[in-house]
Formats: sequence, structure tokens, C-alpha cells
Amino acid sequence: MAHDRLGPWQPTTVEERLDRMESYAAIQQLVSRYARALDARDMDTVVDMFNPHVQVGATGTGREALKEWMSGLMSQMRTSVHLVANHVIDFENADHATGVVYCRDELERPDTGEWAVGTLQYWDDYDRVDGQWYISRRRIHRWYLVDWLERPEPGAGVNDFGATIRERLLPDAYPSWQAFWDTRGG
Repeated sequence: MAHDRLGPWQPTTVEERLDRMESYAAIQQLVSRYARALDARDMDTVVDMFNPHVQVGATGTGREALKEWMSGLMSQMRTSVHLVANHVIDFENADHATGVVYCRDELERPDTGEWAVGTLQYWDDYDRVDGQWYISRRRIHRWYLVDWLERPEPGAGVNDFGATIRERLLPDAYPSWQAFWDTRGG
């Protein structure tokens, strides 16, 4: 099935095309506002970016569970800086989309005495509920997280936060990564 560069959903009317443009902008703002609220430790705003029925871990659901989990995670670092870019959004239909967001993060870690720098991607699902776009699922994939004085090794710092957060290693998380190297003999 052929689809354009904004995903498989093909708007058929001018109104649907305009809605997709507005939705694209709303989802981009959602991700940027999430990063700003996270760095400001405005946890109420952070959790308001998520679907009201968001799944949190294996057993938790809802924004209160997410707030508790996110507050625990973010209290492990004093200062954070999340710079988001390269946001790719694919629309499944008028009310559902997926996205990949690149992020460079910097984390002041009092427990280790480090100022850590890293690069990651958020692999997101978005849903529109009652006319408002929300993040419904967010998976973190990381290249590295190291003290700013260190040169990163592949996978350095991935899953540094243990059971608190589970990250998948990039670029290995891409299904195309191994297939490419299989054809190149590497």
C-alpha cells in the first residue's frame, strides 16, 4: 500500500487536510511542551500531556500513577535539559498517529557527581481524545548517556537508571539496522 510521507492515512477533503496540518502542529507542540515541563519539574503539566488512561509499567494506569512514577524518576537528577528535534509524525488515521522524536538530554546527577549528556529517541503513540492530542505511549531508545568529560562508547549509560526506566539500545533497536549490516558483511 502506497502512502505519503505523513503516514498511511490519506485525507480526502480539504477539511481533512487542514485537520492533519493542525494535528501535526499540535503534536509537535505537545512534545516541546513536555520537554519544557519536564525540565521545570512541572509534573502536573507533564502528566496532562498523556492520555488520561495511560498505562504505567506493568500494573499502573492513569495520570496519578504516571505522576508518581515520573516524580520518582526525575528526583534522581537535580537539573535536566531536554532538547527535542527531528520529530517525524505518521498519521494512522485522523485520531491516531505515531512519532519518533530525537532528544539530546543533559542531566545533573548528584548521586554520581556527574553532569551527564546523552542522546535518545522517544518512540511515541499519539491519540486524539475529545479533540485534544495526547501521548498514549512513550518508549525510550538511547544511544548513550555519559559524563560530559567522557567520550561515549556505544551503549554507554543505557539503562543507568535500573528498574526505574527501561531503555533500548540505538541503533540496534531499528529493524533495518542489522539487515543493512547483513548485506554489507559487517
